[in-house]
Amino acid sequence: MLKDVIEEKLRAAFAVEHLTVENESHQHNVPAGSESHFKVVLVTPDFIEKRKVQQHQAVYQILKEELEGPVHALALHTYDPNSWAAQGVAPDSPDCMGGSKK
Repeated sequence: MLKDVIEEKLRAAFAVEHLTVENESHQHNVPAGSESHFKVVLVTPDFIEKRKVQQHQAVYQILKEELEGPVHALALHTYDPNSWAAQGVAPDSPDCMGGSKK
């Protein structure tokens, strides 16, 4: 499963304190069983003193192959341990507005 590949790559690349990878494809106008839309919540001390854009760029680099292929959308919620402790939960993904669901 692509979800497992994403998890493995992120765990290998970062000192992960918290990681969730959700396949949200079922919430979009795609065929049943698709693996094209994912939500990632990643907490790592590697992100201390890094701006959000730098955090996201680091994840994009690790998942470059997946983003060039099967992954159409990646909702990233990245945190250092202190910001995660202050927030404690990632926001829900918005409803799909594309395709026939408009």
